[in-house]
Amino acid sequence: MASYHLSVKTIKRSAGRSATAAAAYRVGERIECQREGRVHDYTRKQGIEETFILTPKAAPDWATDRSRLWNEVEASETRRNSVTAREWELALPSEISAEDRSQITRDFAQELVSRYGVAVDVAIHAPHREGDQRNHHAHVLTSTRKLEAEGFTTKTRVLDSAKTGGFEIEQMRGHWADLQNRALERAGEAERVDHRSLEAQREAALERGDQLSAEDLDRDPELKLGPAANSMERRAKAMAERQGREYKPVTERGAVVHAARQARAAFREMRARLELARETYGIEREAGQGRVSAGLAALRAATAKDLDRDRNPDDFRERLARVVGRSRDQDDTPKPEGRNYARERLKEIVEKDAGRDGPAAVHKLDGHSDPELGESSGREDRKLSVNERLKDVLNKPREKLEIEDEREQECGDDENENTRDRDRGEGHSL
Repeated sequence: MASYHLSVKTIKRSAGRSATAAAAYRVGERIECQREGRVHDYTRKQGIEETFILTPKAAPDWATDRSRLWNEVEASETRRNSVTAREWELALPSEISAEDRSQITRDFAQELVSRYGVAVDVAIHAPHREGDQRNHHAHVLTSTRKLEAEGFTTKTRVLDSAKTGGFEIEQMRGHWADLQNRALERAGEAERVDHRSLEAQREAALERGDQLSAEDLDRDPELKLGPAANSMERRAKAMAERQGREYKPVTERGAVVHAARQARAAFREMRARLELARETYGIEREAGQGRVSAGLAALRAATAKDLDRDRNPDDFRERLARVVGRSRDQDDTPKPEGRNYARERLKEIVEKDAGRDGPAAVHKLDGHSDPELGESSGREDRKLSVNERLKDVLNKPREKLEIEDEREQECGDDENENTRDRDRGEGHSL
């Protein structure tokens, strides 16, 4: 399932970091930092699919040389606590092709160049071999100063300011969501990503009357694992897969994240089944089926294990026909008029009962009595059923009922008197 992720970080000297080291690590190259006199060699790094540099049109020729570019970035900053670079970390959809992932990353990087006039260095990484194989991502490293013909000039204060920085980043978040959604649409995928907060998405769902989506979005943001916990959980998953057992989180953060993901997966499955049931019911009703038959077909479709829908509506109808085939076979069979199939089915169920009242109950369903199985047959030889006793009571005259009630009351009084006598006798004998 496509998911949205865009984070913005800064490379600060005060944190002991440098732009040359960050660039060398992300692209897997060797860069010598002239300011520090250190060599950053990451040529053995694996999983790097593509790297490229984008610069403004007026940029000097040396800007395409990665080592020269980032050494110039370091040289342009003179303060000990300078922010030398900014990193945009992007999650790439696994549902689209590698070419499309490269193209939307390039489009995003080009937007940064055009909007802020900075130099952009991009590295697209493949999923980690021990992690989630859908985790395609890109690291987009930018300068914090504009790159012009004479080199790096003024700072990009629009991103640094507390008043405008948040708005600018939100605009780029929306642009990145649009790029992904257009790529997903071109690939024929139904999934879409949303850059807005969960609260904003929930309010939008309520406005359009989508209660299910609103319920799904009524949750806290997922807890961030962090590098250490993420590495431990990744190793635990790989170990569980090799041993053929169920993965169990090994950290507290991992347990929280795993439980939240399982809950979301269960909710999405329930929602998918509900949508399939609704669609099935509509198709069955359009085909001329009654409400009961359509409801049973929808129930069978919703409880089916396979919820993958075909892209072609005609193929989906064929698969749906296979799911509800038994119902259609029963309903499409020509039926003579005047037959009550519900009554006949009930008779079949009753006939399977080995109880003593089964045959009589079958004939009662038909509304007549059989000489051998009628109500008068063998009443003295068997215990009356509840229905027969109730019928006897309802058919008795009111006067007869009152007489019997008086007799029962007198018998009850005699029994109570005898009981009191016995109690007194036992008491005197002590």
